[in-house]
Amino acid sequence: MSSALLFSPVTFSRYSADETLPRRFARMLDASPLAERVKDKSVAIKMHVGRSVGYTTIPPLFVRILVEKIKEFGGKPFVCDQEVDDAQARGYTQEFLGCPVVAVCGVLGKYYYAKDVDYKGFHNVDVAGLIHDADFMIDLSHIKGHGACGYGGACKNIAMGCVTDRTRSQIHGLEGGLLWDEGKCTHCNQCIEGCNHKANKFLDDGTYHVFYHHCTFCQHCVKVCPTGAVVMDDNRYDDFQAGMALCTKRVLECFEPNSVYYINFLMDITALCDCWGMSTPALVPDIGILAGEDIVAIERASLDMIKTEDLLPNGIPQGTELSGKGHLLEQLHGRDPFVQLEQLQKAGLGTQEYTLTQVL
Repeated sequence: MSSALLFSPVTFSRYSADETLPRRFARMLDASPLAERVKDKSVAIKMHVGRSVGYTTIPPLFVRILVEKIKEFGGKPFVCDQEVDDAQARGYTQEFLGCPVVAVCGVLGKYYYAKDVDYKGFHNVDVAGLIHDADFMIDLSHIKGHGACGYGGACKNIAMGCVTDRTRSQIHGLEGGLLWDEGKCTHCNQCIEGCNHKANKFLDDGTYHVFYHHCTFCQHCVKVCPTGAVVMDDNRYDDFQAGMALCTKRVLECFEPNSVYYINFLMDITALCDCWGMSTPALVPDIGILAGEDIVAIERASLDMIKTEDLLPNGIPQGTELSGKGHLLEQLHGRDPFVQLEQLQKAGLGTQEYTLTQVL
């Protein structure tokens, strides 16, 4: 059985406001089942609000349209992310959006519900309290590449954004640990500057030190090191993706049936995740917006729409040569993004078969 998805493309036939994506997005929401699903319910709009000087997250105008529609449908929305300290810099404010913008684990980051899993070194899914307590969740995802996942979409938004640092660290740890090669290190400090969690530093004797209590194994330090002095000691990618799927399943189990909806924005599709706190040019031209109730189907459709032949040369670093193997994001990051979908499907979260209905 295939899953039905809605799709609003960026293509247009005439210069008219009605043919622009914001207007189509509003009509997409009207065509969705949200009106009958969110009435009198608290609605968590889970998104990534970005960091630092990043500017390619979902434009606030679209989030505001979604908030207004949820209110029109009788729901009580709030926008949330794992961290919201930098939300204002990108226009995600209560004044503009029309609803609260809050951290999923509370102001202190300590509000969560612990769920157990048993997969190798992954044992604790700490579901963010405000996600757990919501009646309904909209997984509002900006599609992009990802250095560790290969692809960052709806699954990444949940597995890494609806939980605590402890859970993220355990999931990332499934892929391997960090190693430092003193002989290759130039002490350029790029690894220190690239860490979002202040988990690494150079000691007085010049030795590289990782404070693993804070480290989430996100591999930012690995990616930015110009000499390869910081590397992963293994590459258990399948284990990492299995952990992502298991975490996503635990989070989704907190909701009643038909109480989660997925919206993927295929705009400003960059090579790296928004958590890097920086933006690079788009890998491919803007595509549009997908929506549906099946996380596996919407992820598959998103990947299918990102094509190697549409690559914009400025979207990758100068001098970079793609491997020529597999999906564009696999060629860029060396990670097969379809493994993520296979693990989600194996966890019983949906199907890769889908049908598209255009909303123009």
